Amino acid sequence: MCVGVPMQLVEINYPAGIAEAKGVKREIGLQLLPENNVKIGDHVIVHVGFAIEKVDKQLADEIWEALDEVLRVMDEEDEGARSFNSPRND
Repeated sequence: MCVGVPMQLVEINYPAGIAEAKGVKREIGLQLLPENNVKIGDHVIVHVGFAIEKVDKQLADEIWEALDEVLRVMDEEDEGARSFNSPRND
């Protein structure tokens, strides 16, 4: 499965840029988007270090809500597996 993560551009030095999401900044490639179509503050989907699509803030927020929910469920499942596999003291 491939996952693209929404990030906001905070610096552009085309064909590279710095994008931020949830307090984490990463250098990303912007080569897949036209230079005149990206500006600081834009939200982009980042996959394997490259911005692959520009999206609006509402969609970026919706994607993060879904990703946060997936992570929450995975954490719950992981916690349940740990308690199921822990030694019993009967």
